[in-house]
Amino acid sequence: MIMKIGILGAGTIGATLARKLAAAGHEVKVANSRGPETIKTEVLETGAKPVAAKDAVGDMDVVILSMPHTGFEKIRHLVSTLPEETVVIDTSNYFPQRDGVNPAIEAGDVESKWVQDFFGRPVVKAWNAIGTVPFAERGQPKGHPERAAIPIAGDRERDREVAMALVDETGFDGYDAGTLAESWRQQPGSPVYCTNLSYDRIGAALAAAEQERLPKRRDVSVAIFSERFGPGVNPDADTIIRISRALQM
Repeated sequence: MIMKIGILGAGTIGATLARKLAAAGHEVKVANSRGPETIKTEVLETGAKPVAAKDAVGDMDVVILSMPHTGFEKIRHLVSTLPEETVVIDTSNYFPQRDGVNPAIEAGDVESKWVQDFFGRPVVKAWNAIGTVPFAERGQPKGHPERAAIPIAGDRERDREVAMALVDETGFDGYDAGTLAESWRQQPGSPVYCTNLSYDRIGAALAAAEQERLPKRRDVSVAIFSERFGPGVNPDADTIIRISRALQM
């Protein structure tokens, strides 16, 4: 089914989503914090249209939030007033080194539940556990033996179903990871985070996650990648996957 999809955020994940979902035939609008004229042409090469943020959420079937937590306040009024039936998908992850310390999350709140409470409406978590480079380069057709899976969590079954269908169209198998209360299992530092596991392996990896160990593993991973490649620099897909598996599995 063709959907009207708005993407708030045109960074690496948002840009890849815009290209892949427009190529799949959806009506995609994409916005960033600086205005539509600043969105790179390669983001729009498969048909996505650049718009202002308010136009990326109006009359949409799906709205995807693809930005750090630091950008949430600017769009809060847009997202919190969306119709109940709109599916809101959050791709974000909490990194205190980038986002500043969030006392609620540091005290144990599940990241995606905090996001849902912040906006005061249901959200579903997807595309947060895939590395930016593997997401752009490693998508495969359905049934391909090397196709990786992406976990999806949300409190409404229909939201998860919509997200799984869209994940499939971006070249990955969607895996129903249950409610947001369990979505800590796909946060940074977990065995499924950036490890590019197949569908038949992802369930066991989610089950093996240890909540108390995630922050330390996340911070060690950030430090290693920053020291080895430089702050904010992404190496090739194989390197991301290899290091993430060594640290988190």
